[in-house]
Amino acid sequence: MDDDDIRTVSKPTVNDIARVAGVSLATVDRVLNTRPGVRRVTIDRVNSAIAQLGYVRDTAAANLARRRLYRLLFLLPSNRNEFVIALEQAIAEQGAKLIHQRTTLERRSVPPFDSRAICDTLDDLDPEEVDGVAVFGPETPSVRDAVKRARAKGIAVVALVSDLPSSDRDHFVGIDNVAAGRTAAQLMGRFVRDAGRILVITGSRLARDHLERRNGFDAVIGADYPNLDVVASIEGRDDPELIQELLPDVFEAYPDICGIYSSAAGNPGLIRFIEETSRERDLVVIAHELTPGSRLALSSGVFDAIISQDTGHIVRSATRLLKATADQVPFDSTQERIRIDIYLRENMPLSPIPHAEELP
Repeated sequence: MDDDDIRTVSKPTVNDIARVAGVSLATVDRVLNTRPGVRRVTIDRVNSAIAQLGYVRDTAAANLARRRLYRLLFLLPSNRNEFVIALEQAIAEQGAKLIHQRTTLERRSVPPFDSRAICDTLDDLDPEEVDGVAVFGPETPSVRDAVKRARAKGIAVVALVSDLPSSDRDHFVGIDNVAAGRTAAQLMGRFVRDAGRILVITGSRLARDHLERRNGFDAVIGADYPNLDVVASIEGRDDPELIQELLPDVFEAYPDICGIYSSAAGNPGLIRFIEETSRERDLVVIAHELTPGSRLALSSGVFDAIISQDTGHIVRSATRLLKATADQVPFDSTQERIRIDIYLRENMPLSPIPHAEELP
């Protein structure tokens, strides 16, 4: 039987690899598991045989045989906004489901937008105890370098919600935030009927997701809606009390504000301000994340639209990508694409928000 017959009749096995490469089964096993003691030329012969045969390793079976345990960490901001709480709940739910797959999910909190705390946590990680970490934090030079150090130790790193591209992280899991900002701008431009000013509420100018949303928003407003003028962002630090405190001065300076794009967390402060000043009839408000509080605001007419992302999908995707990176195996990129969901009062799902169904 030639090699073509092997590929078409049955799946290739390690025995086929050993035969084509002209090495022992023990050598094939050492190469597949990246164990030392194999010459470079032999490794190349084994890899060439793998490519020639189209061999795809059954990672689940291999991990079961060697009792492989995945230890994954989710590093989240410690603020108690509803989106972070939803992520924590999704991590707990997924962790409970993965126990039988020898996968443990741990979450750890650091102060929001605190680069030093993130760096200290990443530097303290022991590759003997952690296989991968999902990081939800700001993109700063210190975080970039800490991510690189973690990867150099052999720890897989996924950027969660807000990307960290300058850090050479392994993957990003979250929506396209520029596209989300552009979407918010189109909604705003179509909903606002008169000329006026638009206020953008951001969390931090260090948060890449917030910056990308603002950039996408500005690009569309500037190109398509010249009757609208976007004023300087206010930095709410995802703090409802701070946002509620800042808004009166902003409206005193710009009394013709006709729309608000809340691109970050802290929506309870915005909702209280609008309700207490009876401004819901004068403002178009586009916000992020379908949470219990934003659902009420949407149903009552305080918010006009919500741009959201499925926290369950985010956690499942991060888990799959961390495991695939740790095992150095391919992944299905189409399965890991996080959708931008748009909700109006008319299409809100029943509470609780169902997670999108995915392929197993």
